Amino acid sequence: MNPTVGIAVILTVLQAAHCQMIKDLSACLLGQNLRVDCRYENKTSNPLTYEFSITKDNRKHVIQSTISVSENIYRNRANVTMHKNLVCLHLQSFTTSDEGVYMCELRATHDYTGNQIKNITVIKDKLEKCAGFSLLIQNTSWLLLLLLSLPLLQAVDFVSL
Repeated sequence: MNPTVGIAVILTVLQAAHCQMIKDLSACLLGQNLRVDCRYENKTSNPLTYEFSITKDNRKHVIQSTISVSENIYRNRANVTMHKNLVCLHLQSFTTSDEGVYMCELRATHDYTGNQIKNITVIKDKLEKCAGFSLLIQNTSWLLLLLLSLPLLQAVDFVSL
């Protein structure tokens, strides 16, 4: 085998070994709706598949998925949005009957290491409200936020004690 071809094969295998990794899974309430954010690190441009499910009463229920079929009870209430390194589940009219262990499962096409899975327990009374500022932060660079906040900082009169 040509050494150049061998090195190319090894690099391809190493790249496929860690195509994506779930970094964080969080949940919050946006009005009466649940939002579950699944943040991941992606090292490939291969298409990403996802599945959001809930486990309650020791049974898995698929809420929204590109991997398998969603259950009817969630189909009209759920949608998923994808942004750079973020997949968000939005579940409308969230009630205590929707409480349980939520799972985010991600897989990049041609990733031979298997699916990345992360769980979070969601209880309505313990959920925080989604902050509008956090939505801005996840889609805006820190430098831009700092530059935008400079006029506010200049307007504040700092008094030394």
